Amino acid sequence: MDTDVLVAGAGPIGLTTAIELRRRGISCRIIDPLDEPRQYAKAVGIQPRTLELFENMGVLRQALDASTLMRGQIMYTNGVEVGRVDLTLPEDVPYWFLCLPQYSTERILTERLAELGTTVERGVGLTAFEQSDDGVTCTLSDGSTVTARYLVGSDGAHSVVRKGLGLSFEGGAFAESYMLGDVEVDWSIPSGYSVRANHTADDGTTDDLLVCIPLPGHKRYRMSMLVPDELMPDESSNKAVQHGFSTGTTPELHHIQAVLDRLSPEPTTASTLRWSSVFRISHRIVDAYGRGRVFVAGDAAHIHPPTGAQGMNTGIQDAHNLAWKVALAVKGVATEDLLATYDAERRPVGEEVVGMTVRNAREGIGSGESSIDTAMRRQAQLLIDYSESPLNTGRDSSSPHVQPGERAPDARGMRRDGVQYPIRLFDLLSGVDHTLLLTSDGSAESINSLEKVADAAIRSAHGMLDVYAIVPPGTVTVDSLVPIIEDNDSQLCAAYGVEGTAALVIRPDGYLGFRGHPENVSDYFAKAFAVNQE
Repeated sequence: MDTDVLVAGAGPIGLTTAIELRRRGISCRIIDPLDEPRQYAKAVGIQPRTLELFENMGVLRQALDASTLMRGQIMYTNGVEVGRVDLTLPEDVPYWFLCLPQYSTERILTERLAELGTTVERGVGLTAFEQSDDGVTCTLSDGSTVTARYLVGSDGAHSVVRKGLGLSFEGGAFAESYMLGDVEVDWSIPSGYSVRANHTADDGTTDDLLVCIPLPGHKRYRMSMLVPDELMPDESSNKAVQHGFSTGTTPELHHIQAVLDRLSPEPTTASTLRWSSVFRISHRIVDAYGRGRVFVAGDAAHIHPPTGAQGMNTGIQDAHNLAWKVALAVKGVATEDLLATYDAERRPVGEEVVGMTVRNAREGIGSGESSIDTAMRRQAQLLIDYSESPLNTGRDSSSPHVQPGERAPDARGMRRDGVQYPIRLFDLLSGVDHTLLLTSDGSAESINSLEKVADAAIRSAHGMLDVYAIVPPGTVTVDSLVPIIEDNDSQLCAAYGVEGTAALVIRPDGYLGFRGHPENVSDYFAKAFAVNQE
C-alpha cells in the first residue's frame, strides 16, 4: 500500500479526519482539487461540542483567538424590533457558541496537521476508485494512482466518492435562492449580536429577508438575503445548482446595499465586500455512510439548511467517530464489525440533523423543544447520542444517569499527586485511546482488586487504554500501580451517577461505551477489539 488511508477533500471534515488518524500514528494522504483554500465564510458557527473536540485535538486556543462570541440575536419585522435574545447558557454547557469563518477553521486545522507531519496535496483530486478485499486503488486527476487500505470521502455535496459507491442521496430542495455577502457596516448594533430582519406582506407571508451573522473584525457580518431577479440563475443552464454556490453572476455591493436600505434596523452603509455568492439550499442524506473500505463524511453524506450552524459541526463529529475505528482496523486490532458501527451510529444522527434543520428553517430554531435549556443543549450538539449502537455495553435506558452511547460529561475539582491545583476529568482523556475509570473506596483490598481488572482490560485493548482509580478524598494509604485520582466533593461520581465500586469506559471520541461492575468490563472490549493472542 502507498498509504494507510487516502482522504479526499481538505475542508474541515477531511482535515479533522487526517489529524485524528495522524494522532494515532496512521499514515495518510489528503488531497484536494483546489489550488488554494476558498476564502469565503461558508460555515461560520462553531458549537460547544466541537470546541470540546478542538480542545482534545490541541486547537482550542487557536479557535478561541480567531473567533468572535455569539452574544444573542435581535429580530425586526417591518422595521420594528419584535424580539431580542441575550444568550445565556446552562451551567453544563462548557463553551459558548462562536463565530469563525470556515477559511480560518481550515487554516487552524491545516497548521495542526502540518505539526503532525502531513500536508495537504493541493491541485489534485480523486476521479475514480476501485476497492478489493485488501484495499482501494484510487485514480487521481493528475493521472497517478494511489493504493490505500481505506478511502474517506470528505469531498462535499458533489462527492466523487459518494457517486463512486453508488449511494443514493435522497431529499429535496428549497424553492428560494439566497445571496450571501461578507461585508462591514457602520450601524450601532451591539457587537456579537446577529440580526434577523424581515418584511411581511398584508397576508402575513414573508416577502423580504435579511440575516446577519457577526464575524471577527469591526462590525463585520456574513449577510444572507433573497436574490433579486437579475441575479437568479437560469434553471435551464448548467450554472444552476440544487445545493451550494452558483457559478453564475455574483452579487455586488450595491445589491447588498439595496436590501439594507429596505430592511436594516437603522440607516447604514455597507463597505469592504470581501466575498459574495448566490446560494441554493437542499436537504439530502445517503442510504449508507460507507461500503467495504470506503466511507463518506460531512456534506458528502448529508446536506441541509444552514440554520443553527449544524452542518460542518456534524461533519467534524463524523470524522471523530470514524477515525479511531479506522485506526484500530489499520493496526489489525479491531473486530470485524467495528467499522460497521460508523454507519450504525452516525447515519441516525445525520437523519435527525437534516430533519431538525429543515424544521428550524421553516418554523424557527428551537421549535418543538420542551425548554430553552434543552433547545440550547441540542443546538450545542451535546445531546447527540448513539442509543442504538451495537457497541453499547451495560446500558439501562430506564436510568436517569449518563448511559453508554451518550456523551461523557466533564467533571471538575479532582486532585492527583504531583499537581497543586484541581484538575478536570477531560484532562485525563487522551482522545487517542480508550479511558477506563474504576471507582473505589480507596482501601488496600479494593485497589488490589482494581489492579487486576486494569491489567486484564489493558491486555484486551492491546495496550491502547488509560486506566485511573477514582477514590474519595483522603482515603488512599497504599501504593497503587493504577494512577489514583481523588474525587473531591464527589463531582465525578455525581456527574455519572456512580455509587460504590463501578467501571466506566470512555471511548476515544468522548462517548461512554460501558458502565457497570468492573468484572464485566471485558464485555465492551470484546465488541471493539479483536482477541489479543498474547
